[in-house]
Amino acid sequence: MPRRRKPPRPGALGELPPLRIAQIAALQGLYYAGALVLMLFTALVAGTRFSMELVFGWEAVRGDTTQGWLSAFVWVLDGGLCMAVAIIVLIGRSKLVPDFALTMHGLHLVVSSLYTGRVPRNMM
Repeated sequence: MPRRRKPPRPGALGELPPLRIAQIAALQGLYYAGALVLMLFTALVAGTRFSMELVFGWEAVRGDTTQGWLSAFVWVLDGGLCMAVAIIVLIGRSKLVPDFALTMHGLHLVVSSLYTGRVPRNMM
């Protein structure tokens, strides 16, 4: 007679890899959607030209111009406030928050490096 399998522990069905990948993709999509809306609003209010370079590039974040400081503030607002709420709503487990936050920012580093063709050179 074959051995009986143990039932999965409670909560194990919520830790499947496809679910995690879908959560990461949704979080990254919300990250860029929030950045797009905030950067577009900032560009319209400031009277500057909007381009996708503001969202996917890193050259706009500079410490020697007011526009660079504003761009840095928008990124902090998007990554800090908006994504904190999104991680709480999408993920729901406090144990996974650092993992998802680091993954989100790591993927953004990869995307911005691929978009601009080089690794970011300034830290603001």
